[in-house]
Amino acid sequence: MRDGFLLDPEVAYLNHGGYGACPVEVFEEYQRLQLELEREPTDFLGRRFQGLMQDARAALASFVGARPEDLVFVPNATSALNAVIRSLRIRPNEEILTTKHEYGAILRTLAFIRANVVLVEPEELIANIGIRTRAVVVSHITSPTALVLPVEDVCEAARGAGVLSIVDGAHVPGQLQLDLDSVGADVYAGNCHKWLCAPKGAAFLWARPEHQEWIEPLVVSWGYREDADFGERHGWQGTRDPAAYLTVPKAIEAHAAFDSGRARALADEAEQRLAPYGLRPLRGARAPLMRALTVRARDPDALWRRLYDEHRVEVPVYEWEGTSLLRFSIGPYNDDGDVARLVDAIRGALPA
Repeated sequence: MRDGFLLDPEVAYLNHGGYGACPVEVFEEYQRLQLELEREPTDFLGRRFQGLMQDARAALASFVGARPEDLVFVPNATSALNAVIRSLRIRPNEEILTTKHEYGAILRTLAFIRANVVLVEPEELIANIGIRTRAVVVSHITSPTALVLPVEDVCEAARGAGVLSIVDGAHVPGQLQLDLDSVGADVYAGNCHKWLCAPKGAAFLWARPEHQEWIEPLVVSWGYREDADFGERHGWQGTRDPAAYLTVPKAIEAHAAFDSGRARALADEAEQRLAPYGLRPLRGARAPLMRALTVRARDPDALWRRLYDEHRVEVPVYEWEGTSLLRFSIGPYNDDGDVARLVDAIRGALPA
C-alpha cells in the first residue's frame, strides 16, 4: 500500500490526521482534471461545471448517507463551520455551548463573533443545555484529543430543547462509517482530504433543509439570488480550481480498498508498545485510527522536532490544557516498521 502513495519513503509518516495523504491513483485523477480545465477553461467552467459538480455531490452524498441537495462542497471543514457560525445572529443573552476538546480554529471563530461561550467536558454537554443555549458546537472526533464523542445523544438532547446542533466531523469521513441522517445534527461539516484521502481542498457542509436558508456563503457570487437553493448559493464562489472536489468520487473508490481492520489493529499495537515509556491514553472512547497519548515532555515542541530531525518520524507533539500529548495516526500506508521506528525514537528520548 505504501507504494500507492507519494509520501517520502525515508519518513515514518504517522500524521495522517493532520493533512491526509493522497494515493497515486487519486492524485493522477486530480491532475487529469486540472489539465482538462486548462485545455479549455470556458468549456470546463462555463458549460460542464454544474453537471460535473452534481455528479461529485451525488457520489459523496451516497458515501455519507445524505441527499445531494442537502450537501455542498467547501475547501475544508473550517470554512464550512465559519459559514455557519458567522451566519448566526447571537443575542447578548444567548450562549454557545461547546467543549474544551474543540479544534482551535473553531474556538477562534466563536471568539470572532463575540459569542458567550460555555466550555465544558464532553460528558457535561447534555446537562448544560439550558434556556440561554442558542447552539451546541461539538466535534464528532476531537482533533487535539482524538476521542469519539457521543454526538447522536448530544444532538437528540439539543433537538429536544429546541437548540441548534452543529457538528464538526473533520476527522470522520473515511475513519468512521457515517450516516448523516442517523447522527441527528442540524448542521455537519466534514473533510474529504484527511481519512478519505482526497486532494487538499475538498470538504463538505451539510444542513437539514429547514436550516439551509439562513447559512450564508463565505463569498457572495453569481449563485446568490432570491430563489437560489443551498447548492447554488454555495456552489459558485468566483473562479477557482474545482478539481479537488471533482476527485472525491475517485477517492471514495480508492478508499474501498483500504484495510481499516488492519489499521485499527496497528493503532492498538502502537498504543500498547508505547505504554512502557509512560504514554497513556486519555479517558474516553478513542478514535479507531488516531490516538492521543499523554507524554512526559516539558517541551513538547522540542520533542516533536527531535523525533523528526533525529529519527525522521513525523508525529505531532503539543500541549493541550496544560498536558503534553503525542498524537499518532495510522494511514493505509503505515506498517509495523513505522510503529517500530516510533517506539525506538521514543525509547531514545524518554527512557522507561
